[in-house]
Amino acid sequence: MKRKKLTPQLKFEAMFKYITASSATIVLIIMLLMFIQLTYNSRLSIEKFGLNFLFSSSWNPATHEYGALASIYGTVVSTLIALIIAVPMGIIIALFLVEISHPVVSKITGNAIELLAAIPSIIYGMWGLFVFAPFFADYIQPFLINNFGDIPFIGKLFQGAPMGIGMLSAGIILSLMILPFITAVTRDVFIMVPAVVKESSYGMGSTTWEVTHKVTLRYGIKGVIGACFIGLGRALGETMAVTFVIGNSHLISASLMDPASSIASTLANEFGEASEPIYLHALMQLGLILLLMTFFIQILAQIWVGKLKKSMGTGL
Repeated sequence: MKRKKLTPQLKFEAMFKYITASSATIVLIIMLLMFIQLTYNSRLSIEKFGLNFLFSSSWNPATHEYGALASIYGTVVSTLIALIIAVPMGIIIALFLVEISHPVVSKITGNAIELLAAIPSIIYGMWGLFVFAPFFADYIQPFLINNFGDIPFIGKLFQGAPMGIGMLSAGIILSLMILPFITAVTRDVFIMVPAVVKESSYGMGSTTWEVTHKVTLRYGIKGVIGACFIGLGRALGETMAVTFVIGNSHLISASLMDPASSIASTLANEFGEASEPIYLHALMQLGLILLLMTFFIQILAQIWVGKLKKSMGTGL
């Protein structure tokens, strides 16, 4: 039997299939190689410290005692602060641009927000250190310490000296950095909500708040969650801006006013000074931990989105 001759369209379709499959495979291979390389270059630290590396806050290059707990704590807390500030603001701004503002205002403001996303992180860091930190130390931190420092339990978060730099400063700077990403993606998601769906809701007598709450947010919740995790990924791995304002202290403190460190800031500050093999391998292990943190967060995000999709129906 003669083989059927492939038409140019079928050849192009087969080539397109192989290109897309190869591209997806390359991404997986790169991720696997990164994990293998970081694991291999962390072997001395893994062999010496084992699991204790995750639960020790000691970091002393002079005695070669290393632990990741302080850096993990700083990474998680500064990221949580950023998300607590940026996520509600991003959603509110996106809703204003799509549902309330005049189209001209929406276009100008939307373009300005997108421009904020293009600002290099080192600019945010320099602005945070030389402009925001002095203002924060002179006006905001004294207010927080005087008004909230004596409240039981909560007061521990606002005790300390008003230095301008520290965990709270890093979280605020991070929130400003991830706000444009969350806002821009959320705005685009809300724009994609079919107009006929909202018009039907208005026709039934719904108010703007009811349409926003029950239609726009419900329809676009999956995209909103995706926007939040884009911001989360940016905040977890941010280096230079955090390095400028977090204080770079390997100590765990309940107070948000005290200096701290993150995994990224530790790598940026100390990688060039790592002359001893164990020191270098400890830093590599920090990088491995950061990679695993982002990986597991993405897995949890996909599980959460799946459950949310089932609970809210197929309109997502």
